[in-house]
Parts: sequence; C-alpha cells; structure tokens
Amino acid sequence: MKKIAVQKGLTPVQEYLAEHGYDVETIDFDTFSNVQEEDYDAVVVTGMNNDFLGMQDTVTGAPVIDATGMTPEEVYEQIHQSYL
Repeated sequence: MKKIAVQKGLTPVQEYLAEHGYDVETIDFDTFSNVQEEDYDAVVVTGMNNDFLGMQDTVTGAPVIDATGMTPEEVYEQIHQSYL
C-alpha cells in the first residue's frame, strides 16, 4: 500500500485517498521535520506551505503536490498517474 502524507486541514483529500486504497497520514507544518524521517510515496500540501521554508527537497525524494485549487479527485489523479 502506498503511503501518502497529507497536510492537516485537507480532510476531503485525506478521506478520498484513504477510500481509494492509500495509507494516509496527517502532517502539519509544525511537525515537518518528522516527515523527513518517514518513508512517504508523496506529500500533499496547500500552496501556502508547499516549499516548507525551502526544505521541499529533503522529503525523502517524495514528490510534493500542491493541492491548492484542486479537488480530491484531481489530487488522486496527479498522484496515481504521475508518481506511483
């Protein structure tokens, strides 16, 4: 099962991904340093924090998806088609 980190507050995205077979874990900006230690297949954030203060490249090589303006279905499609 693919493990996806989803920023806190993106509940519809979390629920949609979980319903479609992904192991979804909630992250928030305050605990980003913990994300670096985890093994995620993708990280979904809002545009406000998609670079995490310049630390985007340290997320275990996982793609970071900016969900701003996207529906849960669009986020799923981007993960499914582009990364996994």
